[in-house]
Amino acid sequence: MMNSGTLVDRRLEAGHGDKVAIRCAGEEVTYAQLHDRICAAGNVLSQRGIGREDRVLMILDDTPTFPTLFLGAMRIGAVPAPVSFLDTTENFAHYARDSYAKLIVAEDHLLGRLPEGAMSRTAFEELLRSHAGLTDPADTHPDDMAFWLFSGGSTGFPKGVVHLHHDIPYTCETFAKEILKITERDVTFSSTKLYHAYGLGNNLTFPYWVGATTVLRMGKPEPRGLLETAQANRPSLFFSVPTLYGAMVNLPDAEEYDLSSVRFCVSAAEPLAPEVYRRWKQTFDLDIVDGIGSTEMLHIYCSNRPGEVQPGTSGKPVPGYELVLLDELGQPVSQGEVGNLHVRGDSALAYYWHQHEKTKAAVKGDLFFTGDRYRENEDGYFVYEGRADDMIKIGGLWASPIEIENALVEHPRVLEAAAVGVDADYTTRVKAFVICRGEAGDEALVAELQEWCKSRLRRYEFPHFITFVDDLPKTPTGKIQRYKLREEA
Repeated sequence: MMNSGTLVDRRLEAGHGDKVAIRCAGEEVTYAQLHDRICAAGNVLSQRGIGREDRVLMILDDTPTFPTLFLGAMRIGAVPAPVSFLDTTENFAHYARDSYAKLIVAEDHLLGRLPEGAMSRTAFEELLRSHAGLTDPADTHPDDMAFWLFSGGSTGFPKGVVHLHHDIPYTCETFAKEILKITERDVTFSSTKLYHAYGLGNNLTFPYWVGATTVLRMGKPEPRGLLETAQANRPSLFFSVPTLYGAMVNLPDAEEYDLSSVRFCVSAAEPLAPEVYRRWKQTFDLDIVDGIGSTEMLHIYCSNRPGEVQPGTSGKPVPGYELVLLDELGQPVSQGEVGNLHVRGDSALAYYWHQHEKTKAAVKGDLFFTGDRYRENEDGYFVYEGRADDMIKIGGLWASPIEIENALVEHPRVLEAAAVGVDADYTTRVKAFVICRGEAGDEALVAELQEWCKSRLRRYEFPHFITFVDDLPKTPTGKIQRYKLREEA
């Protein structure tokens, strides 16, 4: 038997029952208390007729309710499917319809936007109190469906990513053990929410695997609130994304926040600009260990190492994973050449639910096609060159939007930037969307930025067009949605 809903049982067997598992909004939950809640959740679900492989749609913020329901569902063999509580009403309907969810548990204020019969978090918490008692874990197979996550794309509804019971232990024994070197003495804090693969590992599966303490923060992640929470709760591992690292370090009083408890920081979701890394290191004297992962692989499979960070790269393969760069014909590329990134590792998705053709396009034997384009430099570090559908081809040459954006952000007047390819004069040109620092941009700044890029990039990569904007379209986890900028352009 392998049942990933028994993560917390391991902690009780190790004698960690009195250890604090969760801190949230001034409250603490021990591992023993969390175990009782998980068992009660299993009882609640069983009484409502939820059984093996039945889906439970979770639309929850980061509170103790999330791990309680997530692990309680898996404990009885059901399949939790968490999604963002910040998502659209249209997507909520899609998740419920596509998953055949037999139960929806959501934040109270969302009930009016959900199908009839959805349960509020408050109602679920009340049921836990009246359904106390042990629940034996279901005798699940390592290859049984365990949980779903949802992966967005450039078009269409998000895809249901099916993960199996053996996937969680695999990520705990690879990235968590080999890169984080996480122990029961650690305290974790993640700006990325638990519904996301990155946040799920950071603030649930990894710490519970070893008996560490987690800090949960409700609400939208915003820079000052994240620094305040970190200062107050003193995490040893701090997880965030490039957009938020940039926003935090750009606060005028950033250096006044005390992050001395942190061993190192971790970044994912999108490549970290070297300039953001430099500013963070200068301000807090902390490494940001940047890596790449995906919902489909469950967590990070390529990463820098603490003390061995090469800014502007995603690091080297995490032990337990193999990275393969292939050309358009499926042949390996030489070192230094750009190729399509494929990854091999046993935390890979089983398939996309209801997406047979997309599964066949992405899963090639034991290789998963990530959709990212990378090159391996002379030191063996992998350098991101953009999404396969974000790369810009100019006169037959590929240009990386990441390199263009990194060059722009190094300019003292640029806070954030995004680059896309646009049609102009019967060819493709680069257009940049720029958020200015300080006063609004003008034509003089356009010319200055263009010359700035010409001196730092290959000639054809400089932005022919620059538009100044107040914000950039992003996913809930902070990824820039370049396809929306292409549509606008």
